[in-house]
Amino acid sequence: MSSPPRVGRRPPPPPAPARPARRQGPRRAEGHPPSGAGGPGARSSRTHQPPAGGTTTRRSPARGAVKGAARRARPAAGGSTTRRPPASGARTAAPRPGAPTRRPAAARRPLAAPAPRHPAQSRTARSLRRRPPDSTRRLAVTRVAMLVGFLLLAGRVVQVQALQAARYSAFGESQRVRTLTLPAERGAIFDRNGRDLALSVKQSTVVADPRLVVDPLAAARALSPVLDVDVDTLQTRLTQDKGFVYLARTVRDDVAAKVKALALPGVSLVDEPERFLPAGDLATPVLGRVGTDSTGLSGLERQYQDRLAGKAGEQVVERDPKGGDIPGGVRKLDPAARGDDLVLTIDRSLQYEAEQALGEEISASHAKGGTAVVLQTRTGQVLALANLQARPDGGPPEPAAKNVAVTNVFEPGSVNKVITISAALQEGIISPQDSLVVPSTIRVADHVFSEHDPHPTQRWSITDVMANSSNVGSIMIGQKVGKDRIDKYLRAYGLGSKTGLGFPGESRGILLDPKRWSGTSIGTVSIGQGLAVTAMQMAGAYNAVANGGTWVAPSLVRATVDSEGRRHPVPAPEERQVISARTAQQVTAMLDEVVRVGTGTKAAVPGYTVAGKTGTARKPNENARGYQAGAYVASFAGFVPAERPELTILVVLDQPTPIYGGETAAPVFARIAQYALRQYQITPPPPDVPVASDVPKSSPASAGDAGRDGGAVPVPTTTLPQSLPPRTP
Repeated sequence: MSSPPRVGRRPPPPPAPARPARRQGPRRAEGHPPSGAGGPGARSSRTHQPPAGGTTTRRSPARGAVKGAARRARPAAGGSTTRRPPASGARTAAPRPGAPTRRPAAARRPLAAPAPRHPAQSRTARSLRRRPPDSTRRLAVTRVAMLVGFLLLAGRVVQVQALQAARYSAFGESQRVRTLTLPAERGAIFDRNGRDLALSVKQSTVVADPRLVVDPLAAARALSPVLDVDVDTLQTRLTQDKGFVYLARTVRDDVAAKVKALALPGVSLVDEPERFLPAGDLATPVLGRVGTDSTGLSGLERQYQDRLAGKAGEQVVERDPKGGDIPGGVRKLDPAARGDDLVLTIDRSLQYEAEQALGEEISASHAKGGTAVVLQTRTGQVLALANLQARPDGGPPEPAAKNVAVTNVFEPGSVNKVITISAALQEGIISPQDSLVVPSTIRVADHVFSEHDPHPTQRWSITDVMANSSNVGSIMIGQKVGKDRIDKYLRAYGLGSKTGLGFPGESRGILLDPKRWSGTSIGTVSIGQGLAVTAMQMAGAYNAVANGGTWVAPSLVRATVDSEGRRHPVPAPEERQVISARTAQQVTAMLDEVVRVGTGTKAAVPGYTVAGKTGTARKPNENARGYQAGAYVASFAGFVPAERPELTILVVLDQPTPIYGGETAAPVFARIAQYALRQYQITPPPPDVPVASDVPKSSPASAGDAGRDGGAVPVPTTTLPQSLPPRTP
């Protein structure tokens, strides 16, 4: 007997027999019973009969195959596993004639049992037929998530490709397309004769693209001695996250050649305009300065920045991430437009002579600085405008930091007496034939004014008062005119307002309203104290007398020339009549006596008649009331020839030694006038032709009685505002 199977373990299925080969048709062997005959173990070749008591329910492939094989291995109830042969003498069915013979059962191959299915396949099929609820929900959630993700992705594609296509296209172009600014050539500045005063020249600038620099440290070390820039600074610039950096602006040609010879990757040279002054520092306070980016910083360069700068151009290129140009990429060029040229009223030769004469006097008199203004009488055009200051080390004077002739103010002193006397003549208060009894002192309100040099009480003509620069006589005339009329003429002569030059930083001066005058103001203002003017304002006032009583606004620019070479003259300057031509002639005749026998004899020019007035005034404190001890401003203003004025000149010296305008400023006037008369070929007038026949001359004896200038006298300390602008002429 076979041993019983182990409990709890299922016997392994028997090996599946090999599937028989397909036959063409059934055969029957000799003496083999036909199909359907036989014992209880006989099987049909096509159908399978279930055992007794069995069911026809189909089971799972694997388990059914195992159980089916086990049943086939067991005999049926009451049967045997082998088929018995028929009994002897039993009749067997004879084969039908012509029927094919079948092989005996023993000779036939048994039918192969169906191959059992793999357990995993059975479980998969079973799970598909009977899916648990959790799996169904997970599948549904996955499908919904995939659908939502697809919708979001589709929406983003629509947003990028359709709704915001222009934005992202522009963003992409911004990473490839570069816009390079092409600086415009700055217009030149010429003098009245077309000679260069300032022009721009292309210079090499060292630049770099840090993205293309292979070794920033090595490049910095190579460039440092050439550019005279320390290594750390260059390395910092070469490692910036930019496509363009400056390493050195507008270098010399020899430096550019050395940089080019290094052939450093990412380092190159570009042309950039630099401002040059062919005449050196000549008139630089007037011309002004230009910054590195070709922007006017001061002077005329700043005032006419929009006209001089022109219009910058643009070059648009498309480049790859390494900085190289993309072949066939975007490339556009908008060329720059050159700026307009300026043609000034200044004469370069006369400007040079004025600066030389002024500079020599500054050095000789140990002055802190000085100013010289030369005007063309009829037009008011500025022919020369010198502004110099002493060097701290005692060297030759240098150009002032700014155009102090229009930006700084000073008390005019005795040069202002021409306004007081001309107002009285114009108003008919006095006449040239009148005379005054002039003492050595005069009380005004609570203050006593005196002459510079004491003298006995004398009778002087109006010409004597002018020639002697008498303080007392001028105050007496001013009291007759009155504060309101004096204020009217001061303003008519251009004091208290800008000249019309439009120069950056131009000062209006200081001129108090008569309502704010103190009791002593009529005395101080009459002799040129208690008010402040610019050198250009006072030069304009004297030019009005020289121009027949007509005030003409001074000008510095004659014309502009556009990029096509067309010349555009500037508008005519403003004019106004201040005094009559007759009054102007009378005042001129009196000023002629100042130079002939009075305080301004050192302003005389041989062969010509000079009309002018000296001035010496104390310097007020800059931020407090009162005056600086021992500090004076010396000046001389006049015009030549007196009979037919062509040139008006003003010279101002800041704290010279000696302090008197007739000693220091007058000689500078004479030197400048003499050169200008020769430069412009101005012939002297016929001899012995008086300027005004009704004006008496001054005698040398009376002219020497009042002393020098007469302007440096003690004055009240309450005539000026508490705060004043800088006063460094």
